[in-house]
Amino acid sequence: MGQLTRNEVFTLAVQRYSDTVYRTAVHNCRCTADAEDVVQDVFEKLLHYNGIFESEEHLKAWLLRVAINRCRDLTRAAHQKDTELDENLPAPDVLAEDGSVLDAIRTLPENYRNAIYLHYYEGYTAAEIGRMMAVPTNTVLSWLRRARAQLHTMLKEEIEDEVV
Repeated sequence: MGQLTRNEVFTLAVQRYSDTVYRTAVHNCRCTADAEDVVQDVFEKLLHYNGIFESEEHLKAWLLRVAINRCRDLTRAAHQKDTELDENLPAPDVLAEDGSVLDAIRTLPENYRNAIYLHYYEGYTAAEIGRMMAVPTNTVLSWLRRARAQLHTMLKEEIEDEVV
């Protein structure tokens, strides 16, 4: 990607990864308006970024990391302002036809939620997620295992409640 100009890298990023960045933002924000703001912020940061991307995969990982960090900043800012976040917002329809699994994922702790999203929705390996999130690969594997166990428990209880 070293031969592409900054404008060409930006155009490539918007064309190929704007939907991915939006899905990541929706997954980590509590409302679609915040997710849309995050997408704008991510691409604005890309416009001002002076670094060089080694590959297209490096560009995608950078975009996703910036999106996750920006979502975290928004959540942190909301808590600092003592703003009540509505935890009961339904999952947006853009991510899944049946929101029950996605709703369950959104209740997981942030590190579990991001590991699940990056692994299952974006196809990253545990090692790649570890590099993106600056944690050891085994930590990511633990997060994935614990998240799956929590999801299994939550969804099993949901099914049992429906049967009764």
